[in-house]
Amino acid sequence: MLLGLAAYSFRDYFVDSSHKRDRQVDASKRIDLFQFVDYCAEHGCQGAELTSYYFPAEFNSEFLLKLKRHAFLRGVTISGSAVGNTFTYAKGEKRDREIATVKRWVDHCQILGAPHVRVFAGNAQGTSKEEAKRICLEALHECADYAATKGVFLGLENHGGIVAEADDLLELVKAVNSPWVGINLDSANFHTNDVYGDFAQCAPYAVNVQLKTEIQPRNRKKESADLGRFIRILRDANYQGFVTLEYEAAEDPAIAVPDILAQMRDLLKAS
Repeated sequence: MLLGLAAYSFRDYFVDSSHKRDRQVDASKRIDLFQFVDYCAEHGCQGAELTSYYFPAEFNSEFLLKLKRHAFLRGVTISGSAVGNTFTYAKGEKRDREIATVKRWVDHCQILGAPHVRVFAGNAQGTSKEEAKRICLEALHECADYAATKGVFLGLENHGGIVAEADDLLELVKAVNSPWVGINLDSANFHTNDVYGDFAQCAPYAVNVQLKTEIQPRNRKKESADLGRFIRILRDANYQGFVTLEYEAAEDPAIAVPDILAQMRDLLKAS
């Protein structure tokens, strides 16, 4: 297993951002994706997950190749990217846009040499969960077929909505039946009675893993995650790939992240 860091961990620090920042950061401390790759290299991360939200509003293939070159020279693999799509819109312009976005990022990842794109399923959009899953599956099939031609994995994340429960997530991943589709397994996104059990149920289907420092089981407050337990689950499932820190806790990531990466590195070596 390889240690990675998600750009989302520094979501308030990026010069370019497609969403509102929660934390005010001095302009002198803002970073771009090249500097984030440098940070990953300096902190011993084999992988850098470059979330789509922090790319410039406009960029071209030349920019992607420059970023690819920079990461290679720093000894860092671009482990993948992540989009914020919704696959549960009914047929029409909205769904066409979501599918086009995912395909576009598959293309970007192919240029970057990144093997993985994280995708979302979505919410029921006013219909039944079963109907929403059917609609999602159609879009996922189309994107999976496209991703297969580019050699890029799609990782469907356990991100609430119609995949808030492990059984629903596994149903969709099995139904799409593509060797290029698996689970982007997020350790904090099951708000169930048995977070670790659900994580273990999905681990055999993981193509990328995001670890967070907190979990929130059903009807309970947030609590510290047992990172060692998550990593042991992955080892038992014979997971071989990136274990990426996606930091979301309250403390400033500039302070917290280095210590967490060091802890994860030790756990990965020991497991």
